[in-house]
Amino acid sequence: MHPTEHTNSSAQPFYLVYPILTALGLSMGPALSIGMGRFSYALFLPMMREDLHWSYFLAGAMNTGNAIGYLIGALSMAWLIRRFSAAQVFVAGGLIGNLFMAFSGFFTDPVAFFICRLLTGVANTYVFAGGSVLAAQLTNMHPNRAGWLMGIYYGGGGLGIIIPSFLVPEMVLTGQDLGWLHPWQLAWYAIAAASCACLLLMWFPAHNIPAVTPRKTHADKTSVRRYARMVSAYVMFGMGYIGYMTFVIALLMQLGMTGMRLNIFYALLGLAVIASSRIWAGALDRYKGGETLGIINMLMGLACLIPALIAMFSRQPDNELGWLSVSAIYMSGIIFGSGLLTAVATTTVFVRHNLPQSQWVAGIAVFTSLFAVGQVVGPTLIGWVSDGRGGLARGFVISAGILLLGSILAWLQKPLTPDT
Repeated sequence: MHPTEHTNSSAQPFYLVYPILTALGLSMGPALSIGMGRFSYALFLPMMREDLHWSYFLAGAMNTGNAIGYLIGALSMAWLIRRFSAAQVFVAGGLIGNLFMAFSGFFTDPVAFFICRLLTGVANTYVFAGGSVLAAQLTNMHPNRAGWLMGIYYGGGGLGIIIPSFLVPEMVLTGQDLGWLHPWQLAWYAIAAASCACLLLMWFPAHNIPAVTPRKTHADKTSVRRYARMVSAYVMFGMGYIGYMTFVIALLMQLGMTGMRLNIFYALLGLAVIASSRIWAGALDRYKGGETLGIINMLMGLACLIPALIAMFSRQPDNELGWLSVSAIYMSGIIFGSGLLTAVATTTVFVRHNLPQSQWVAGIAVFTSLFAVGQVVGPTLIGWVSDGRGGLARGFVISAGILLLGSILAWLQKPLTPDT
């Protein structure tokens, strides 16, 4: 590098000189809000259900509560970002969400726990959506690396999946050794503590990125009908993916996977989320319509079918699975994880490619709100189906069908042009 270039770059803002480090800092938002705030519940569900004598319907309703909170947060986040800023909403949401994650360990009453899950969902939506706005702003300043930077941001959710995969079992064992009546409570406190570390790491980069220019008029509003297929596909994604992430650990435990094998599955899923930032970077840059979401929905639908078919055709489900079945289940987790948060990234990228910058917050709010509707329906629907004949395997088949329908809808979405 030429000396003058070095001098000039050193005087530039951090987000211009170190965009990857900035994206990594922002990625602690998805790690906190999605990985630990939402997905970690899958690790708690089997032991809480057994300990508290919950049905699958009730256990799934807890994630429905989280999704209702997500919907409330989505409906209010655009106003909050206009009133304050994306950075303030991003960080404040993380702080509040961490408090309610800690409170989750205090309650065994289903109503109280449901309220904690709901309020955690509200706060974590502010983290995730506020961070999406910041990430879009960062990629706008580095268009040549937009897909890579966006992937890094959403890939942070993978770290939030990996940490609980080892932290939760260890804390439960510690709680048992200490003689706790409900050992899983200690794991909730540990998850909240890990989330606080994420909050500290995301603080500086969040406040380093300049705010998106506020929208001064609604005269340039883009009708949602112009990208209704993309929104519908995203709703199907919300309904389908959440069934897998809510019940997959419970299904695998039914199949006889426990201990380290189960930890490895969840860790592989999280590693795939992290790797997805590189896997899908080119597609996120290349495709401006619904193509990438279409591919991801299809792959995730197939990933749902793998454990379902193993459960349906396993002759001795209570015995230890053979190596072929275990390998197939691990592949399911890898495929699912590789698309999990990239599917979310496709909507932010779609907004960035197809809407003017003044409409980014509004566009992200539309996708986030309707996605939340899918998440509200998904866990309760799959839980209700799973309580009936066929059990969790049947619920996973329903999830797969929903995701495959979403794939078709996404493929029908073309980039927006003045004529569309």
